[in-house]
Amino acid sequence: MTHPNRRTYLAVDAGGTKAEFLLADDVSELARVRVGSIKVLTTPAAEAEKNFAAALHELERSSGVSAGELTRTCIGASGYSVPSVQEWLRMQHRRWAGGELLLCGDEEIALDAAFEGGRGVLALAGTGSNVVGQTADGKRVRAGGWGPVLGDEGSGHWIGLEAVRGLFHAIDERKVTRLEEAVLEAWRLSSREALVERGNLAELKEFAALTPVVVRCAAEGDRVAAEVLRSAGRELARLVTLVIREMEELEPGSALPKVALAGGILGSVDAVRTAMAAELRAAWPEVVVAREAVDPVLGALWRARKAR
Repeated sequence: MTHPNRRTYLAVDAGGTKAEFLLADDVSELARVRVGSIKVLTTPAAEAEKNFAAALHELERSSGVSAGELTRTCIGASGYSVPSVQEWLRMQHRRWAGGELLLCGDEEIALDAAFEGGRGVLALAGTGSNVVGQTADGKRVRAGGWGPVLGDEGSGHWIGLEAVRGLFHAIDERKVTRLEEAVLEAWRLSSREALVERGNLAELKEFAALTPVVVRCAAEGDRVAAEVLRSAGRELARLVTLVIREMEELEPGSALPKVALAGGILGSVDAVRTAMAAELRAAWPEVVVAREAVDPVLGALWRARKAR
């Protein structure tokens, strides 16, 4: 049923492996759906478009609100800085939805989910990684986020790749690790030679899929796997430190900003989160690091509503 005076908003968290769509009005959430990735940098365009359309159809089915009736959409996208990503999202919005469109990075909506436009630092580690901070007067400071080849330290694919590298380092150093057997099993390979070939030809998403393997091996006492997770935390702490230092220069004498978390790695891998927090507390004993990850799509909703 159409409500002529009702404002409706679509919030989208478009990550590297999945996309969360949330439909709401000024007061409450109306429907939510999760679909596959709509990131055209890593997903074929036809598949990404199919996911985008499927999400809107499911939201309409659940809520009765047509995408053409939307007041405003905010999409926080992984890879937002790439012009082709922005243009593709604009094209899909024009094709499938109505109303105004706001585009920003996925780390920005996560920052807003944590602080609603206020001061703070957001560490994001999922498929990729990035750290962004915001000063009290709205200035943004960033570190990392240079993509899977040039950066993304502490992310899912980084952990998988470092684990495979680590198991071969362990072989060279005659150290024992369960990772070789676990990775062979995960990739359905039968020999070390096959692993060498696969490791040098694998796509980045194949390494990201190894993260649960690394976490399991670390929990079982594997030192190589445990060190990979600690290294991920230290790398993320390094990026957070860069952001905090720059914020200190912009706001001399201000209190230390709080650090919020986002993404599947910082949200669910305790070893990474703990290592990052420990490294930060070594520099700033009073630093406040969140214990749970925010829900980034709520930051996109906050932006969509706020723009009215």
